[in-house]
Amino acid sequence: MPRVLVVGESWFTYTVHQKGFDAFHTAEYTEGGGVFLDALRSRGHEVTYVPAHEIPTRVPDSADGFDAYDVVVISDVGANSFQLPPQTFGASVPSPDRSELVRAFVERGGGVLMIGGYLTFSGIDARARWGRTPLAPALPVVMLDRDDRVELPAGAVPEVVADHAVVRGLERRWPALLGLNEVAVRPEASLLAECGGHPLLVVGGHGAGRSAAFTSDVAPHWAPPPFLGWDGYAELWDRLVRWLAGAERGHLVADV
Repeated sequence: MPRVLVVGESWFTYTVHQKGFDAFHTAEYTEGGGVFLDALRSRGHEVTYVPAHEIPTRVPDSADGFDAYDVVVISDVGANSFQLPPQTFGASVPSPDRSELVRAFVERGGGVLMIGGYLTFSGIDARARWGRTPLAPALPVVMLDRDDRVELPAGAVPEVVADHAVVRGLERRWPALLGLNEVAVRPEASLLAECGGHPLLVVGGHGAGRSAAFTSDVAPHWAPPPFLGWDGYAELWDRLVRWLAGAERGHLVADV
Protein backbone atom coordinates (compact mmCIF):
# COMPACT_ATOMS: atom_id res chain seq x y z
CA MET A 1 0.00 0.00 0.00
CA PRO A 2 1.17 3.56 -0.66
CA ARG A 3 3.04 5.26 2.17
CA VAL A 4 1.73 8.78 2.63
CA LEU A 5 3.29 11.73 4.45
CA VAL A 6 0.62 14.33 5.34
CA VAL A 7 1.92 17.72 6.46
CA GLY A 8 -0.06 20.64 7.86
CA GLU A 9 -3.74 20.96 8.89
CA SER A 10 -2.99 22.22 12.39
CA TRP A 11 -3.09 25.60 14.09
CA PHE A 12 -3.00 27.47 17.39
CA THR A 13 -5.76 29.95 18.25
CA TYR A 14 -5.26 32.76 20.77
CA THR A 15 -8.44 34.46 22.01
CA VAL A 16 -8.95 37.68 23.94
CA HIS A 17 -11.99 37.62 26.26
CA GLN A 18 -13.13 41.16 27.11
CA LYS A 19 -15.56 41.33 30.04
CA GLY A 20 -16.20 44.93 30.90
CA PHE A 21 -13.10 46.40 32.54
CA ASP A 22 -11.24 43.07 32.55
CA ALA A 23 -9.74 40.92 29.82
CA PHE A 24 -8.00 37.57 29.74
CA HIS A 25 -6.55 35.26 27.12
CA THR A 26 -7.03 31.60 26.22
CA ALA A 27 -5.15 29.40 23.77
CA GLU A 28 -6.30 26.36 21.82
CA TYR A 29 -4.55 23.87 19.55
CA THR A 30 -6.51 22.24 16.71
CA GLU A 31 -5.80 19.53 14.15
CA GLY A 32 -8.27 19.82 11.31
CA GLY A 33 -7.46 16.87 9.08
CA GLY A 34 -8.90 14.03 11.14
CA VAL A 35 -11.59 12.99 8.66
CA PHE A 36 -9.08 13.04 5.79
CA LEU A 37 -6.50 10.99 7.72
CA ASP A 38 -9.16 8.50 8.80
CA ALA A 39 -10.33 8.16 5.19
CA LEU A 40 -6.83 7.25 3.99
CA ARG A 41 -6.19 4.85 6.85
CA SER A 42 -9.58 3.17 6.33
CA ARG A 43 -8.42 2.24 2.81
CA GLY A 44 -5.22 0.68 4.10
CA HIS A 45 -2.75 3.47 3.39
CA GLU A 46 0.24 3.81 5.70
CA VAL A 47 -0.12 7.41 6.86
CA THR A 48 2.41 9.54 8.74
CA TYR A 49 0.97 12.83 9.96
CA VAL A 50 3.17 15.83 10.76
CA PRO A 51 1.43 18.92 12.24
CA ALA A 52 2.57 22.29 10.94
CA HIS A 53 4.67 23.22 13.97
CA GLU A 54 6.61 19.93 13.81
CA ILE A 55 7.86 20.38 10.24
CA PRO A 56 11.41 21.44 11.29
CA THR A 57 11.90 18.26 13.31
CA ARG A 58 9.86 15.62 11.49
CA VAL A 59 9.78 16.40 7.75
CA PRO A 60 12.96 14.97 6.17
CA ASP A 61 15.81 17.41 5.55
CA SER A 62 17.59 15.17 3.04
CA ALA A 63 16.62 13.47 -0.21
CA ASP A 64 17.11 10.04 1.31
CA GLY A 65 14.58 10.82 4.01
CA PHE A 66 11.77 11.00 1.48
CA ASP A 67 12.49 7.46 0.28
CA ALA A 68 10.28 6.30 3.16
CA TYR A 69 7.21 7.66 1.34
CA ASP A 70 5.37 7.27 -1.95
CA VAL A 71 3.21 10.41 -1.71
CA VAL A 72 3.62 13.74 0.10
CA VAL A 73 0.46 15.72 0.91
CA ILE A 74 0.77 19.42 1.83
CA SER A 75 -2.40 20.89 3.29
CA ASP A 76 -3.01 24.40 4.61
CA VAL A 77 0.54 25.25 5.67
CA GLY A 78 2.71 27.93 4.09
CA ALA A 79 6.06 27.73 2.35
CA ASN A 80 7.81 29.54 5.21
CA SER A 81 7.39 26.44 7.36
CA PHE A 82 9.34 24.44 4.75
CA GLN A 83 11.99 27.07 4.03
CA LEU A 84 12.67 28.78 7.37
CA PRO A 85 13.55 26.32 10.14
CA PRO A 86 14.53 27.87 13.48
CA GLN A 87 18.28 27.56 12.88
CA THR A 88 18.02 29.57 9.65
CA PHE A 89 15.48 32.18 10.70
CA GLY A 90 16.82 32.68 14.21
CA ALA A 91 20.55 32.01 13.88
CA SER A 92 21.31 32.52 10.14
CA VAL A 93 22.56 28.94 9.82
CA PRO A 94 22.06 27.52 6.28
CA SER A 95 19.71 24.55 6.03
CA PRO A 96 18.11 22.45 3.28
CA ASP A 97 15.07 23.89 1.51
CA ARG A 98 12.39 21.27 2.14
CA SER A 99 10.27 22.58 -0.74
CA GLU A 100 13.16 21.80 -3.08
CA LEU A 101 13.51 18.33 -1.55
CA VAL A 102 9.84 17.63 -2.27
CA ARG A 103 10.29 18.72 -5.88
CA ALA A 104 13.30 16.41 -6.23
CA PHE A 105 11.24 13.61 -4.66
CA VAL A 106 8.64 14.01 -7.43
CA GLU A 107 11.29 14.16 -10.14
CA ARG A 108 12.61 10.80 -8.92
CA GLY A 109 9.15 9.21 -9.19
CA GLY A 110 7.24 10.26 -6.07
CA GLY A 111 3.83 11.89 -5.88
CA VAL A 112 2.81 15.21 -4.38
CA LEU A 113 -0.64 16.57 -3.59
CA MET A 114 -1.30 20.16 -2.55
CA ILE A 115 -4.65 20.75 -0.85
CA GLY A 116 -6.17 24.20 -0.58
CA GLY A 117 -6.71 26.47 2.39
CA TYR A 118 -5.78 29.88 3.74
CA LEU A 119 -2.08 28.94 3.74
CA THR A 120 -1.57 26.88 0.62
CA PHE A 121 -1.06 27.89 -3.01
CA SER A 122 -0.83 31.72 -2.58
CA GLY A 123 -3.26 31.94 0.32
CA ILE A 124 -4.58 34.80 2.40
CA ASP A 125 -2.72 38.04 1.65
CA ALA A 126 -0.42 35.85 -0.54
CA ARG A 127 1.33 34.70 2.64
CA ALA A 128 1.52 31.03 1.66
CA ARG A 129 4.07 31.91 -1.07
CA TRP A 130 4.18 28.46 -2.69
CA GLY A 131 4.38 30.02 -6.17
CA ARG A 132 7.82 31.43 -5.26
CA THR A 133 9.33 28.10 -4.17
CA PRO A 134 11.29 25.40 -6.00
CA LEU A 135 8.24 23.13 -5.64
CA ALA A 136 6.06 25.34 -7.86
CA PRO A 137 7.16 23.85 -11.23
CA ALA A 138 6.29 20.35 -10.03
CA LEU A 139 2.64 21.23 -9.39
CA PRO A 140 0.05 20.93 -12.20
CA VAL A 141 -1.20 24.47 -11.64
CA VAL A 142 0.22 27.99 -11.85
CA MET A 143 -0.32 30.06 -8.70
CA LEU A 144 -1.29 33.71 -8.53
CA ASP A 145 1.05 36.32 -7.05
CA ARG A 146 -1.69 37.78 -4.84
CA ASP A 147 -4.35 36.71 -2.38
CA ASP A 148 -5.99 33.84 -4.25
CA ARG A 149 -8.96 33.02 -2.02
CA VAL A 150 -12.35 32.58 -3.67
CA GLU A 151 -14.97 32.66 -0.93
CA LEU A 152 -18.23 30.89 -1.85
CA PRO A 153 -20.35 31.42 1.29
CA ALA A 154 -23.58 30.35 -0.42
CA GLY A 155 -21.91 27.12 -1.54
CA ALA A 156 -20.91 25.90 -4.99
CA VAL A 157 -21.32 22.36 -6.27
CA PRO A 158 -18.18 20.68 -7.66
CA GLU A 159 -18.62 19.00 -11.01
CA VAL A 160 -16.51 16.34 -12.76
CA VAL A 161 -15.45 17.60 -16.20
CA ALA A 162 -13.17 14.84 -17.53
CA ASP A 163 -12.94 11.09 -17.91
CA HIS A 164 -9.96 10.00 -15.83
CA ALA A 165 -9.20 7.02 -13.60
CA VAL A 166 -9.29 9.17 -10.46
CA VAL A 167 -12.89 10.34 -10.99
CA ARG A 168 -14.31 7.68 -13.30
CA GLY A 169 -17.46 6.17 -11.78
CA LEU A 170 -17.78 8.80 -9.04
CA GLU A 171 -20.88 10.99 -8.93
CA ARG A 172 -20.69 13.79 -11.49
CA ARG A 173 -21.74 16.38 -8.89
CA TRP A 174 -20.36 16.43 -5.35
CA PRO A 175 -21.60 18.12 -2.16
CA ALA A 176 -21.13 21.90 -2.12
CA LEU A 177 -17.93 23.60 -1.00
CA LEU A 178 -17.64 27.07 0.54
CA GLY A 179 -14.42 28.29 -1.05
CA LEU A 180 -11.17 27.48 -2.80
CA ASN A 181 -7.86 28.90 -4.02
CA GLU A 182 -7.79 30.39 -7.51
CA VAL A 183 -5.18 28.84 -9.81
CA ALA A 184 -4.53 28.34 -13.53
CA VAL A 185 -4.18 24.88 -15.06
CA ARG A 186 -0.85 24.20 -16.74
CA PRO A 187 -1.28 23.37 -20.47
CA GLU A 188 0.15 19.88 -20.03
CA ALA A 189 -2.01 19.05 -16.98
CA SER A 190 -5.52 17.55 -16.81
CA LEU A 191 -8.48 19.35 -15.22
CA LEU A 192 -10.73 16.72 -13.62
CA ALA A 193 -13.24 18.80 -11.62
CA GLU A 194 -14.40 22.40 -11.34
CA CYS A 195 -16.21 24.36 -8.63
CA GLY A 196 -17.86 27.73 -9.12
CA GLY A 197 -16.18 28.04 -12.52
CA HIS A 198 -12.71 27.51 -11.04
CA PRO A 199 -10.32 24.53 -11.21
CA LEU A 200 -10.88 22.21 -8.25
CA LEU A 201 -8.97 19.01 -9.03
CA VAL A 202 -6.01 18.98 -11.42
CA VAL A 203 -3.45 16.24 -12.06
CA GLY A 204 -0.23 16.10 -14.02
CA GLY A 205 3.30 14.78 -14.22
CA HIS A 206 6.74 16.11 -13.38
CA GLY A 207 9.94 14.26 -14.13
CA ALA A 208 9.35 10.59 -13.32
CA GLY A 209 6.60 11.42 -10.80
CA ARG A 210 3.04 12.71 -10.56
CA SER A 211 1.39 15.71 -8.95
CA ALA A 212 -2.10 16.87 -8.08
CA ALA A 213 -3.83 19.98 -6.78
CA PHE A 214 -7.14 20.03 -4.93
CA THR A 215 -7.86 23.72 -4.50
CA SER A 216 -10.48 23.54 -1.75
CA ASP A 217 -10.07 22.14 1.77
CA VAL A 218 -10.43 18.74 3.41
CA ALA A 219 -11.89 20.31 6.56
CA PRO A 220 -14.06 23.27 7.63
CA HIS A 221 -14.60 25.99 6.86
CA TRP A 222 -14.38 25.48 3.08
CA ALA A 223 -15.28 21.77 3.36
CA PRO A 224 -18.58 21.65 5.31
CA PRO A 225 -19.99 18.53 7.04
CA PRO A 226 -22.00 17.28 4.00
CA PHE A 227 -18.78 17.12 1.96
CA LEU A 228 -16.89 15.37 4.76
CA GLY A 229 -19.77 12.90 5.13
CA TRP A 230 -20.13 12.29 1.40
CA ASP A 231 -20.10 8.61 0.39
CA GLY A 232 -17.45 9.36 -2.23
CA TYR A 233 -15.08 11.21 0.13
CA ALA A 234 -12.85 8.26 1.08
CA GLU A 235 -13.05 6.83 -2.44
CA LEU A 236 -11.84 10.07 -4.02
CA TRP A 237 -8.78 10.38 -1.78
CA ASP A 238 -7.99 6.67 -2.02
CA ARG A 239 -8.01 6.82 -5.81
CA LEU A 240 -6.00 10.03 -5.95
CA VAL A 241 -3.28 8.77 -3.60
CA ARG A 242 -3.04 5.46 -5.46
CA TRP A 243 -2.76 7.30 -8.77
CA LEU A 244 -0.07 9.61 -7.41
CA ALA A 245 1.87 6.62 -6.13
CA GLY A 246 1.49 4.78 -9.45
CA ALA A 247 -0.06 1.93 -7.48
CA GLU A 248 -0.75 -1.29 -9.36
CA ARG A 249 -4.55 -1.30 -9.47
CA GLY A 250 -5.85 -2.04 -12.93
CA HIS A 251 -6.64 1.03 -15.00
CA LEU A 252 -5.81 3.45 -12.18
CA VAL A 253 -2.23 3.54 -13.43
CA ALA A 254 -3.18 4.09 -17.05
CA ASP A 255 -4.37 7.69 -17.11
CA VAL A 256 -1.55 10.21 -16.75
